[in-house]
Amino acid sequence: MSTRAHAMPFGAALVEGGVRFRLWAPSARRVDLLLLDGEALPMRALAGGWYETTTARADARTRYAYRIDGRLVVPDPASRCNPEGVHGPSLVTDPRAFDWPDDWRGRPWHEAVIYELHVGAFTPAGTFAAAIERLDDVAALGVTAIELMPVAAFAGTRNWGYDGVLAFAPAAAYGTPEDLKRLVAAAHALGLMVFLDVVYNHFGPDGNYLHAYAQPFFDERRHTPWGAAIDFGVDTVRAFFVHNALYWLEEFHFDGLRLDAVHAIADARRPDIVEEIARAIRAGPGRERHVHLILENDRNEARYLPRAADRRPLVATAQCNDDLHHAAHVLATGEIDGYYVDYADDPLARFGRALAEGFVYQGERSRFRGGQARGEPSAQLPPAAFVNYLQTHDQIGNRAFGERLVALTSAHKLRALAACVLLAPAPPLLFMGEEWGASTPFLFFCDFGAELAEAVRNGRRAEFGRMAAFADAAARSRIPDPNAVATFAASKLDWSERERAPHAQWLAFYRDLIALRQRRIAALAAQAGAGRFEIAAPGLLHVGWPAGGARLHLHAYLPADEDAAAIGVPMPAGEAIYSTAPATDRLAPWGVRWVLDNEHG
Repeated sequence: MSTRAHAMPFGAALVEGGVRFRLWAPSARRVDLLLLDGEALPMRALAGGWYETTTARADARTRYAYRIDGRLVVPDPASRCNPEGVHGPSLVTDPRAFDWPDDWRGRPWHEAVIYELHVGAFTPAGTFAAAIERLDDVAALGVTAIELMPVAAFAGTRNWGYDGVLAFAPAAAYGTPEDLKRLVAAAHALGLMVFLDVVYNHFGPDGNYLHAYAQPFFDERRHTPWGAAIDFGVDTVRAFFVHNALYWLEEFHFDGLRLDAVHAIADARRPDIVEEIARAIRAGPGRERHVHLILENDRNEARYLPRAADRRPLVATAQCNDDLHHAAHVLATGEIDGYYVDYADDPLARFGRALAEGFVYQGERSRFRGGQARGEPSAQLPPAAFVNYLQTHDQIGNRAFGERLVALTSAHKLRALAACVLLAPAPPLLFMGEEWGASTPFLFFCDFGAELAEAVRNGRRAEFGRMAAFADAAARSRIPDPNAVATFAASKLDWSERERAPHAQWLAFYRDLIALRQRRIAALAAQAGAGRFEIAAPGLLHVGWPAGGARLHLHAYLPADEDAAAIGVPMPAGEAIYSTAPATDRLAPWGVRWVLDNEHG
């Protein structure tokens, strides 16, 4: 057993003889430490806007807050625990009190099959402890990693997590820091990696007090959808987020991070903050085990994804491939509203390019973005540089009614697309419940005070007003209220569905595909190079990838007309490892065949 603690230049730290408290408050004239026994201790002003005090009156059970200029009482922005919510006092904790099994070294990236989940909606109880009780089911599916949507403390008791304001404190609604550590340790005991989604592009609108005492944290000249932008040109601000990344990896033993919406970060310095975080992760403690960094980046910047000669990632491990999702969604549903318009002209070719080359948009102009060029060339990158998926929290939850793909297309189409994504060399991701065709939606939900709740509700309905289906006010009024408890309750998984048709059949289908991937594809994925694709005949996609001394082939017949005639498919030399039409050279509409040629160099 071992203990893990990440040392930080801010926050509360146990030291010999007591606790050292340190706060960066360059906009404050005076800061007092408030201990919850009623004592107020003046903090010493240091150079650079820092305030510090060390006291023997505090220990690992002490609740505390800071008082700014004798008026405003705030929690510690580097709080490790805020048990009464983001407006309440912080709690000193001892991270060394948790004993970790010391034999976990992670898993290599080519083994990754990721299962994204929201802690609050994953189980009826919606806690870290309750999630542990379902880990056996997740492991039995065959996935090798769970990815938690953000858990940093947010206002209220329910939120997607992207409105976090205390970046170091696990949300009290889910449990204690120790509960989260138990979840990670339990996952590791089952061979599951654990990734954490983190938000470094903004703070939530409720509970962020940094503006009051640390104005240089933000660049008031540049605005984002969430207010003034974070100023990454300030050294202390950069350190705050670099330490946050290392904190989750070292103190909580996460196996990797997903950086949310890095396209919303503006940083002119080089290396930029994404590169700096990546370097810190690769150089810091934990480098003796596998640690992975995944980006969400709408700008399709291949510069974050280069590989060394030995295939090691030099910056990020991979990027979430929204391009693949969007092309697949248009194929499955025919929807072309919003950003789907960029994939409407030839969705099959765009799906093929995403499978083979990663980005669909590699510098081409985007109709959705008003003709602006989008993306950088990615055809030189291996499949391992991308995470592929048919569904995520964003792509389900950002729909007005949170419908899953199983409710929007035929089972025939969904099975074909799942076979394409789960057996391709790129690591796949599933969203919780996808594996059994869950009937429950995943809606957008939050828990804000009345004024902010009304603004969010009205803003969301106005956003959908740009779509034809919601042009009139009556249609918009039917969109669920994000702040209603019922909206959150409707989004919770119903685990009992798995025992009933058709959900049990979906579960068996996904288990079989993932098992096949682990037997035949995972090892190849470590060596797979960029693929090539062609539309071999109308509706017929062929993609091929080199993988060491082998070559992996996909033929997928995905015509617009599900009643089209079967089509002849040239059979590459090798073994058909998956086919919807065994022992025949023809594929019916929405048929899929995977062939592995071990003789082809």
